[in-house]
Amino acid sequence: MTDAAPKAQPDASTTGIAAELRKAVVGGLTRPRAYREQQLDALRRMLVQHVSAWESALRDDLGKSAIEAHLSEIGFTIAEARHARRSLRRWMAATPVPVPVALQPASARIVPEPLGATLVIAPWNYPLQLALGPVIGAIAAGNAVVIKPSELAPATSRLLATLVPQYLDPRSVRVVEGGVPETTALLEQRWDLIFYTGNGRVARIVAAAAAKHLTPTVLELGGKSPVYVHRSADIPAAARRIAWSKWLNAGQTCVAPDHIRVDREVEAELVEELRRATAEQLGDARTSPDYARIISAAHAERLQGMLADGTVVTGGEVDAEARYVAPTILTDVDESGAAMQEEIFGPILPVLPVDGVDGFLETMRGADKPLALYVFARDADVVRRVERETSSGAVGVNVALAQYGARTIRFGGVGESGSGAYHGRHSFEAFSHRKPVFSKPTAVDTLRMVYPPFTPWRERITRRLMG
Repeated sequence: MTDAAPKAQPDASTTGIAAELRKAVVGGLTRPRAYREQQLDALRRMLVQHVSAWESALRDDLGKSAIEAHLSEIGFTIAEARHARRSLRRWMAATPVPVPVALQPASARIVPEPLGATLVIAPWNYPLQLALGPVIGAIAAGNAVVIKPSELAPATSRLLATLVPQYLDPRSVRVVEGGVPETTALLEQRWDLIFYTGNGRVARIVAAAAAKHLTPTVLELGGKSPVYVHRSADIPAAARRIAWSKWLNAGQTCVAPDHIRVDREVEAELVEELRRATAEQLGDARTSPDYARIISAAHAERLQGMLADGTVVTGGEVDAEARYVAPTILTDVDESGAAMQEEIFGPILPVLPVDGVDGFLETMRGADKPLALYVFARDADVVRRVERETSSGAVGVNVALAQYGARTIRFGGVGESGSGAYHGRHSFEAFSHRKPVFSKPTAVDTLRMVYPPFTPWRERITRRLMG
């Protein structure tokens, strides 16, 4: 399921792990609020007490600086765990709902309950945050969970496998390392939810395996998230924000701008401002401590192949052995090339001219729905049209990527970019079943009016009550 060399056989410890962990939920271990709070506190301590170790692992796997590691992974996950811990009482509370007059006297409420044994399959691009973020939701909702880290981020995977058993209860939380055989062995088992973050190809494998057991899934995928820059935009500000969001983690972000469509009359100005913003933020990216590396030499070589799809305005340097691809801006882009037909997932930014908002909207018709869409414009009518006439997992107006940090906003895709959503309360709900509980007293049995035999009097009453 990844491009790493598979092992011959899966670890025997994966066999039957779903059924084993389900006992923790069925037996009631994970259900009390105090237990969930204890686990969330422990997860937060695991991060806080080993900050330098997490920094080192992320630097080894992706070349992330300490600040970027905190901004996008460690601090982000600590804040998510803290928010879940503080909100847990409210999230777990039953919600009363109204009952129709025809069923009165009665009461009804919605009670969130855990799904059971859940599986979280994490990607390599944010190997800590995208592993533990869903786990926070699973724990908060009272589930047992298996974490399957990406083998392409071995340092982070190894640290998760080492520290998780020291801090979290192994009766309800496990880590399974490995590659294709281990993941395959896990997918053969019956889970109560599978949460997968990655690409569409593997998502189809996950969904097919889940379908055999009618297991629900949350699929967080990606796609070619476009940026539209209208001529009314603040071009220098747009360039700074686009550059930051694109070059973060060397472009290996599912909601990073994939390419830019810009009004033809401001294309040259935008390209120049992008060059300026890149230089201001990273200087010489090869030596910058703030610029990450590509996950593997193979991925660097894949990106190098895309450089032929346009004219390199800035960047273009590739050192596959060092896993370095320079922040690169392309113009005169071939729409039929790999850079425009595949998700780039790297620091290559194609810039293509369009003829106004109509031209941009035309490029979106018939295209796969992206995980994110960004529009930069000061013309409110343009923004409204983009919102109304496109479909995407999320829309960012005069900003890119930053919406991911708002835990009050559900994060998820639509169509080819995924299904289901999480973050904040949405994570709790993703791992919960919202069970209706309906209660009717027996002292006054109003249901007798609908018991047979159906006399003319009962028929009249029933018709009147049912409208």
